[in-house]
Amino acid sequence: MSIETIFTPQDDAFYSVITHAAGPQGALPLTPQMLMESPSGNLFGMTQNAGMGWDANKLTGKEVLIIGTQGGIRAGDGRPIALGYHTGHWEIGLQMQAAAKEITRNGGIPFAAFVSDPCDGRSQGTHGMFDSLPYRNDAAIVFRRLIRSLPTRRAVIGVATCDKGLPATMIALAAMHNLPTILVPGGATLPPTFGEDAGKVQTIGARYANHELSLQEAAELGCRACASPGGGCQFLGTAGTSQVVAEALGLALPHSALAPSGQDVWLEISRQSARAVFELDNRGITTRDILTDKAIENAMVIHAAFGGSTNLLLHIPAIAHAAGCTIPDVDHWTRINRKVPRLVSVLPNGPDYHPTVRAFLAGGVPEVMLHLRDLGLLHLDAMTVTGQTVGENLDWWQASERRERFRQCLREQDGIEPDDVILPPERAKARGLTSTVAFPVGNIAPEGSVIKATAIDPSVVGEDGVYRHTGRARVFVSEARAIKAIKSGEIEQGDIMVVIGGGPSGTGMEETYQLTSALKHVSWGKTVSLITDARFSGVSTGACFGHVAPEALAGGPIGKLRDNDIIEIAVDRLSLTGSVNFIGTPLAPLTPEEGAIELARRQPHPELHAHDFLPDDTRLWAALQSVSGGTWKGCIYDTDKIIEVINAGKKALGL
Repeated sequence: MSIETIFTPQDDAFYSVITHAAGPQGALPLTPQMLMESPSGNLFGMTQNAGMGWDANKLTGKEVLIIGTQGGIRAGDGRPIALGYHTGHWEIGLQMQAAAKEITRNGGIPFAAFVSDPCDGRSQGTHGMFDSLPYRNDAAIVFRRLIRSLPTRRAVIGVATCDKGLPATMIALAAMHNLPTILVPGGATLPPTFGEDAGKVQTIGARYANHELSLQEAAELGCRACASPGGGCQFLGTAGTSQVVAEALGLALPHSALAPSGQDVWLEISRQSARAVFELDNRGITTRDILTDKAIENAMVIHAAFGGSTNLLLHIPAIAHAAGCTIPDVDHWTRINRKVPRLVSVLPNGPDYHPTVRAFLAGGVPEVMLHLRDLGLLHLDAMTVTGQTVGENLDWWQASERRERFRQCLREQDGIEPDDVILPPERAKARGLTSTVAFPVGNIAPEGSVIKATAIDPSVVGEDGVYRHTGRARVFVSEARAIKAIKSGEIEQGDIMVVIGGGPSGTGMEETYQLTSALKHVSWGKTVSLITDARFSGVSTGACFGHVAPEALAGGPIGKLRDNDIIEIAVDRLSLTGSVNFIGTPLAPLTPEEGAIELARRQPHPELHAHDFLPDDTRLWAALQSVSGGTWKGCIYDTDKIIEVINAGKKALGL
């Protein structure tokens, strides 16, 4: 490479530079009052709008900001010019365009701003995962700054799809208390006609290493798992669950979550959302009216009924905090999950592994809500972005042509009965669908842990509904070392894998889907349990205990375990109770109480440390969220608390 190669010879047009132009024709629709009273920024904004090509005679319309997580550069025919990070943000520019055109059609002026998002699937097992959860807070901050930086906006539409971009968008919208806002879910990608979903396909390496998949099979399955170019993955992971939660909060239109990306219904949802936000502004209904304690509890109820991702235990509290609502705690989550039946049978929980597009066709969130309404489990008087209450929306849905037509489409297209995807409560109970989340405690997790109890393989659960496992610990100080052990045959049936140092202070609270997916899809994996202070992908299943608190690097007992320690686990999937205890060694058995004393005596594992490549950005995030309540408060930034701690530190240091 040389400078001559970079600066190749140019033709004459290259040197023909225009130095002035006439500028846009016409005149700004100014009034004496505007010139006397408007801030200069508002007036200059009109100049900028004309400069960008908007008709100067139409600059007094209602301004609506559309924020989105669009990534990549698409050609007009949909082919990639530059790839995005994932299908979830690849097509949402089309939804933003549809909303913008609808705003214009109604006499408004659309603006658009973007904060793209990472892919948790792409970063699994890599150093990129250290930025995943911290990104959510940063993106929400940038979105909020962008919203405030357009002072003339009257309403905000958020368009997002996936694991971190969608929660970030909801957190940003939730903080706009006095503005009308609405969320447009970015939908779902289609499953391959013949192949594997995007969750299972992430295990091709582990299955190949265990001689359960050929090289050719791995290559072909990996190629076709994403059967359409846009949308979140086909399972009810964090992306799909976040869409469901947005709708359950009343922040998204009824029956908007999990629509198939790129299709007519998906685009029409954007146009409908644009019309809705205009109506909210006309009626003076703002985000504060919609995001209430009742809305937060409705979201928790729907999360339980769907069997959603445990990552929403981080995101719903953060949304509540941004909205100024009560932040749900472990007791609140436990109460909800004990009384709410799981009604949805989709990937990854089963028992039938339907892709999420079938849940959409079966009726999606409003169909689930009909059953929950009959059980008296919803706040029907909660306001929504339709300008009507949850109860009023459900009355419309129950008798709607939309409901019947889509349910019939599912029968005709896939030969599936809608009530086999979204099950009536009695049928769900008969099929063995159990409640969603449990919070086991014990001397390893004195402040609690999280397990998606409904997703433990039924074949290893006792007839009384209790999962029991006593086994030897295999302790790893990194996910990389743990996955290597699985692939190299070091893990034996009945082992209990313990991965430490994966909490906020060690890795930014990485996801460990490499491990959970491998244990699900290798033949012997269901006999192995996993305990970690890290978190799990929403598609994770099995006997996997995450969010263990305190984390190892904060002095948590989990960081004091050693290879061959004996661990005793019990999880009651019916009562949603559980325990995770160290009970000594093969030669020195202990009671859980004695085990707690022994762990208190021990020093931390000699190899325990924060990851060598943990970015400074993430270290700062970990420190800020830790003084704001940590993972059980949703990894939020509590500004008052942070300032209080800083001031106390300055005083103590004499600064």
